[in-house]
Amino acid sequence: MSAVPPPRTDADAPDAPQAPDGRAGRRSVAVALLLGALGASVVLLASGRVWARGTAAVGGGSLPLTADGRAVTGLPAALAIVGLAALVAVFAVRGRSRLLVSGLLALSGLGAALAAVLAADDRQALDAQAARTTADTAAHVGALTHTAWPYVTAAGAALILVAGLLALRFGSGWPAMGGRYERDGSPRPRKAAVVDPDRPEDLWKALDRGEDPTR
Repeated sequence: MSAVPPPRTDADAPDAPQAPDGRAGRRSVAVALLLGALGASVVLLASGRVWARGTAAVGGGSLPLTADGRAVTGLPAALAIVGLAALVAVFAVRGRSRLLVSGLLALSGLGAALAAVLAADDRQALDAQAARTTADTAAHVGALTHTAWPYVTAAGAALILVAGLLALRFGSGWPAMGGRYERDGSPRPRKAAVVDPDRPEDLWKALDRGEDPTR
């Protein structure tokens, strides 16, 4: 008489395959949109604030001078606009094109952040303003100070960068604009309306649509 095998326990059972979970991808859409839009708004706002202050010697006194971020460098604001356009374009394209646009979004944030940090201690904008004010090409700004707005700009650009990285990681599973199109880009076939030959209004509507109601 053969021995009866012991009953199998849960520990002996093979691991069940895990079902794919698309919740992370769906959450990433909202997070990327929020971070991208917020980051671009911060960059555009902070670029318009005063980045540097100084004085120019005029006659026997001094004239206070200020320079905002766009006067120091217009690159962060320009790249923020590019990032916004790329953020919208991510949902208008598919496949390899979406990957390229996502990379552009990330590079826009990275470039804006680097440009803001590198220009944080710039003095050329105020020197040029001092030269115009005093009509002396050799004039230099004095008592130069810098604000924290360049770093706020860089922080906003970092949000754009994160949005781009999310698009690169999860963008392949995000929805696209144009729900009337299938995944291969072809339009969905439209079901023909039923025409009742006993109803003249149906016949006229069919003719208006370019259909042959006699078929």
